Amino acid sequence: MAEGTVGQSQAAAGSKPQLDLTGAEWLSSDKGSGDVQIAFVEGYIAMRDGRDPDGPALIFTPAEWRAFVLGARDGEFDLS
Repeated sequence: MAEGTVGQSQAAAGSKPQLDLTGAEWLSSDKGSGDVQIAFVEGYIAMRDGRDPDGPALIFTPAEWRAFVLGARDGEFDLS
């Protein structure tokens, strides 16, 4: 079974795979301090604290990531 197929069947079942993030290419924004990093791995989006690269990463499906980004653009997470 192909690697992408495994991820798709797990996502359809409502669970997320344990992704191997050791070879992930982590990206930081050029705005702000760059503490939040993201990586695109096997059809998922991983997000971590760049100050603690050995710490945990949050894993998002593409739909979850889209909802997060749209919410951030709409000010849903503004603390003021």
